[in-house]
Amino acid sequence: MLDQTTHRLQPLLHDLVSTVLAPTTALSGADGQIRAAGVQGLFHADARALSQVKLAVDGREPEAVGYAVQAAGRTRFVSLVRWLGDPIADPTVRVDRTREVAPGRMAELIEIASTATRPVTATVTVDLSCDFAPIELVKAGGSAPPATATPASSAGGACLEWRSGGIHVRATAENATAEPQAEGRFRWEVALAPGERVALRWAVVIDDPEAVVTAPAKPLEWSVPEVTADDTRLVRLAARSLEDLRSLRLAEPGEPEDTFLGAGVPWFLTLFGRDSLWAARMLLPLGTDLAASTLRVLARRQGSHVDPATGEAPGKIMHELRRHEHSGGGLRLSAAYYGTIDATPLWIGLLYDAWRWGMPAAQIEPLLPALEAALGWLGDHADPDGDGFLEYIDSTGHGLANQGWKDSGDAVRFRDGRQAEPPIALTEVQGYACAAAQQGAALLTAFGREGAERWLDYAGTMADRFRARFWVTHPAAPVTDRGNGHPASAVGGASGYPAPATDRGSGYPASVAGWENGYPALALDRDKRPVDSLTSNIGHLLGTGLLSPGEEARVAELLGTPAMSGAFGLRTMSADDGAFSPMSYHCGSVWSHDTAIVIAGLARTGHGRLAAELARGLLTAAEGFDYRLPELHAGDDRDVVGRPVAYPAACRPQAWSAAAAVTLLHAAVGLYPDVPGGKVLVRPLAGAPLGAVTVRGLRVAGADVTVSIDRSGGVQVTGLPPGLTVEVADPELVV
Repeated sequence: MLDQTTHRLQPLLHDLVSTVLAPTTALSGADGQIRAAGVQGLFHADARALSQVKLAVDGREPEAVGYAVQAAGRTRFVSLVRWLGDPIADPTVRVDRTREVAPGRMAELIEIASTATRPVTATVTVDLSCDFAPIELVKAGGSAPPATATPASSAGGACLEWRSGGIHVRATAENATAEPQAEGRFRWEVALAPGERVALRWAVVIDDPEAVVTAPAKPLEWSVPEVTADDTRLVRLAARSLEDLRSLRLAEPGEPEDTFLGAGVPWFLTLFGRDSLWAARMLLPLGTDLAASTLRVLARRQGSHVDPATGEAPGKIMHELRRHEHSGGGLRLSAAYYGTIDATPLWIGLLYDAWRWGMPAAQIEPLLPALEAALGWLGDHADPDGDGFLEYIDSTGHGLANQGWKDSGDAVRFRDGRQAEPPIALTEVQGYACAAAQQGAALLTAFGREGAERWLDYAGTMADRFRARFWVTHPAAPVTDRGNGHPASAVGGASGYPAPATDRGSGYPASVAGWENGYPALALDRDKRPVDSLTSNIGHLLGTGLLSPGEEARVAELLGTPAMSGAFGLRTMSADDGAFSPMSYHCGSVWSHDTAIVIAGLARTGHGRLAAELARGLLTAAEGFDYRLPELHAGDDRDVVGRPVAYPAACRPQAWSAAAAVTLLHAAVGLYPDVPGGKVLVRPLAGAPLGAVTVRGLRVAGADVTVSIDRSGGVQVTGLPPGLTVEVADPELVV
């Protein structure tokens, strides 16, 4: 048993309600109450402003009956006060509590309505507490002592204030009295005649001049498409996800015109290189403005020198930004931390893809020096031992031990469950680098810059190196039950890992010649051994240029086995692997963005059947989570519980999970523009496996485009800008 006096547990999130308009978030129970427990509270940037907001009527909490997230920053909670009103079975006094969050502000409208036949009187109170706890302390299961409330003057109502350092929190209530006490309370005396309704209002404003993120200064950067579909889950998921994405928009205080997406609520509502880049990339079908501003934000903070303490290096793209050095869980990270191996090639990939979607040359040209610097990091700093692969190691002892997207400390595991020792070279990162080299070369050539040949050679030789070192062909027996409710054979053991290939006289070792019986390793460890677990990471290789079409077909085959795709989405690790756990953060759970990235790769490489199967799994998960896809959910087999099971510490909303909805739409309609090349390829999933889909309001080179797919797979495209040639391609063709 854990000793709770020395071991604090990260608070759970799965049953909390988020009301957010970045950089401000309210986290409450389903009844609307914010209790002084766990991660509940009103947060601004990365500090907690209010740690308690508790409504009571005559000293008792109303009984909750439901809530609805109505829009970005607005949630309505409904509850009953059954001890008031008529003494009958039906409730006659109801409380509707509408919470609205805006940047640096939260307001509540508390409406009390009576249908009783007699007058109703009551005392209504809202108890407030403020502890100014930093987010990393809350994440570690801690809290801070409540600050003392002080009364202040306010015209027409009551006012309470709290201060700590540079942060000032000011709460006001109309037509109320204030009781500062140690913490703070607003009080109203209410009298209702039969059929009458009363409205009570209070609000809080947060002044935080030291915050490193703020609200954007300009309107929404992307189109809001109109979606119609046979599978109405697509429509609901798109609508909810786009509202969530609206709520996650952020900017830096000194550059409010450049918007990026904060990674997720509550832990990561700030600039995250990898997350912000992937989310902007997924939203490219809705316009290039978000991509352009995200690229600029990260280019301004691009590394300029080598600093082992922060992970910085020349040309490197940053991992995350905080207001100060932050610690927790054995980590101590600098305020601007660069411990990421993949953000830099992903930055290059976003620039290239945005160019293809029609990002104007006038926006690309100022970013070319940053592109050259990023390519320079790829060639000069990403491969410290010179073996031709990108790798990482935390040399400080207090940074991230793993620096790919699976960045938990135990994420990189061998088939038998052993942890790999760093330096680590991740499989998907080699794919990102191979693609970035080709993409960078194309941009350099198009804009008349030198150096393209170096990067084309880099990409060509990387593919050969990868085949020789990463391909796994050894035999492996299925692993027994790993706590998922089934023996391994029931979740894919029979189709798990095939027999090894032998050298067929090709002149290559068996690991190259026998790809049809093997699979790419998750990584290489410090001894250059393939980390032989089967993971979703290999799906990120699809379409990067690192694999041949035959190798991509093999990857798709393995990802389609029950051990990988038997949950509601794609598992991060095969259920046959020794480290598999459906509740593991990175070793068996399902991540929405990860599944979406693989869906996109499958669609682009002609594996539409599996892309559609994974899409349907993700839609079922979305339905189970009220269409607000969490950061991740448990990787249980579909027939264990019959519905997706929450991962209890997952962020919701989360940027790349919400953006996954756009990826599903994009894969369904299959619009692939090449604006610089003057053409648009349309290649939807073969046979319209998701049914008829129409998306109005896609954007290509600034033009609003409509794509319709009928039930037989027929395509209609309208609204493309002049000068683009449209080709409707074979659905099985690699894009």
